[in-house]
This record gives sequence, C-alpha cells and structure tokens, in this order.
Amino acid sequence: MIKLKNLYDDFRDGKTIKAYANIISKDAKKLQKPINIMEVCGGHTHTIMKYGLPQLLPENINFVHGPGCPVCIMPKERIDHAYHLSMLDDVIIVTLGDMIKVPGSNGSLQDARGAGADVRFVYSPMECLKIAKQNPTKKIIYFAIGFETTTPMTASLLEAVIKDDIENIFFHINHVTVPEAMELLINNQDSRIDAFLGPAHVSVIAGSKIYDIFPKKFNTPVVVAGFEPVDMIEAISMIVKQFVEGRQELEVQYKRVVNFDGNIVAQQKVKKYFQVAKKFRWRGLGDIANSALELKDEFSKYDATKIYKDILPNKPIDDHKLCICGDILKGIANPLDCTIFGTACKPTTPIGSCMVSSEGACSAYYKYGDKI
Repeated sequence: MIKLKNLYDDFRDGKTIKAYANIISKDAKKLQKPINIMEVCGGHTHTIMKYGLPQLLPENINFVHGPGCPVCIMPKERIDHAYHLSMLDDVIIVTLGDMIKVPGSNGSLQDARGAGADVRFVYSPMECLKIAKQNPTKKIIYFAIGFETTTPMTASLLEAVIKDDIENIFFHINHVTVPEAMELLINNQDSRIDAFLGPAHVSVIAGSKIYDIFPKKFNTPVVVAGFEPVDMIEAISMIVKQFVEGRQELEVQYKRVVNFDGNIVAQQKVKKYFQVAKKFRWRGLGDIANSALELKDEFSKYDATKIYKDILPNKPIDDHKLCICGDILKGIANPLDCTIFGTACKPTTPIGSCMVSSEGACSAYYKYGDKI
C-alpha cells in the first residue's frame, strides 16, 4: 500500500538538493552579475524559507519576494466590504480561512465574528450549498478570493446555484490574475527582478502560456516550479543555466502537472461566468488594469457588490504607516526591513496582511527565521 510519505520523499531528498546546490554554485561562478529571482507565489516563499534554500546558494543568487498571495494583496476597502456585509442581520459571510484574520479599517472578519456576526470559513466554496440549505432565511454571501487557481471553484459554485435555482447564495468576487501584476513589477523603475519562478497551481489551471510574454517582450526568463524543495532548487538551477548560456526562455520544471495550455475545461467554465474587470486595486501595488475578474452582467442578480452597492465603502484605504507590506509585495523590500516585524506585528497581532496569510512573506520569515 502506497503511503502519502512515499509520494513526496524523493522531492525532499537531502542528497538531491545538495547535488543541485553544487551544480548551481559551479554555474554561478560563470555569471557576469548577481541574479535576483522573484518567486511570485507565496507558497514558494514558504518552501524557500522552511528548507533554508538561501543558505545553500552562492551569494550572487538572491530571492525577491512577490505578490502571489491572494490574502496579502487584498486592499483594506475590500475587507471593509466583507465586514459591513457581515454585520447585516440576515447575512452569513463565507470565505476561505486566512481571509478571516486580515485587518481592515474596522477590524477583521474575526473581529466581526467576535461582535456577533455570522462569519464562516470553508475549505471548498461548494460548502456554501449546505450552509444555504440549512439557513433558508439567511443570505449567504461567498467572499471569493484567489488567483486563477481558485476561480474555477467559484464558477462551479455559481453553476450549481443556477442549476438548482438557489435563491439565497450571492457572490462578492475578488479573483485576480497573475501576469498583469508581474508585468507591472517588471516595468517598475525600482524593479530588481532578473527572472521569475512561475507559480505552480496557477499554471496548472492557466497553463504556462500566460508567462510567454516575459522572455519575449522583457527578456526575462520564467521557470514554472513545483512546491517541494527539490522542485525549487531544480528550477533555480534551470534559471542560472539560462543566464550562463545567454538564454531568456519560458521553461517548466513542474512538468508532472503543468503544460503550456493548462486546464481547458476549467478555463472555459471561468469564461462562461466571468469577464475581465477594468481594474482592481492591489494592496501595495495600486490599481492594475485588467488584473481581475467580475461576474458577467447577465449574472448580476448574484453579485453582492451590485446588490449592496449603496452601503459598501469605495474610498481607497492605505495600510498602517509603519507597515511596509506594499514594498514587500513589490519585491523592493523584505520583512526584516520592517521596523515592526516580530514586535508590534506578529501572527497573533498582525498589522499587515503579509503577516496574516499562511502564504505571506512576513509569516514565512517569522515562522522560519532561524533558517535565514
């Protein structure tokens, strides 16, 4: 009988990791300048920190943290939307776990729950169907978050709602897309990015094709990597090899689940129910055009942002003046540059979103700081 441990042991093998580290060290001696590699995905950041990969690499290979954490990039005014909706007597707010702890200007959804609001977190959006059935007199508002990875699940929930003619489930859509943010960052005058580690789960859905623009237009290599330490260090080796050989290409290390075209069925389902929003305000990055999705007009009767538009605040709200989460998400700072990291701002008392999420860079540094 195959045990789960047997499936990932080889991807955490110390000898393999050291072998790749030796290859990288030899290749890095041939580099003309240091390389700054942005791992876009917060899951990658946690792997890097948990397994102490920076300690295994030569000094001319550096990591730059990116905005690939859906909780971290949620602006305060959107959190305030959820908070306001949760305080309505006939509403149950449902969302994914980490979202509950992110502070808005009025507090977090966890604070709202402490004040009597009915706020629930789920592992799957489809759990909303059961909640709606058990609470027929309540309006169930699913506060949907995530990148290309989770959008198909929201589409599947909407499809089920329409099919079963469920009248008490509504949607507050906060789905964003990765390439537009990457393009903003590479165009930033303060950018330190020489190459990207492409997100894994996003690429399973969207395909590696969404990164094709970066080597072609910006001469910036992209290697799509898996989450295990062997995945990561092999992908880093592939990037270093490109620089040594003078190439700028899109490559996939995570070939066991990622292909160029992605999951066509999932993409079609998303396209059926969603359209590209003109803009979305990312925490720390500002408004990014065409970087998010919204429900198509024909499904507006399910859209909580339209149904409750008269009570939802729309004024942009900045982060705490001492929080540098925005600069961390841009890749121009790291958590140790923050004056309140680990003191006023900790997982138990987060000031910024990067400390809240299980994919946040500050959370990774706090949890695995002994490996820095």
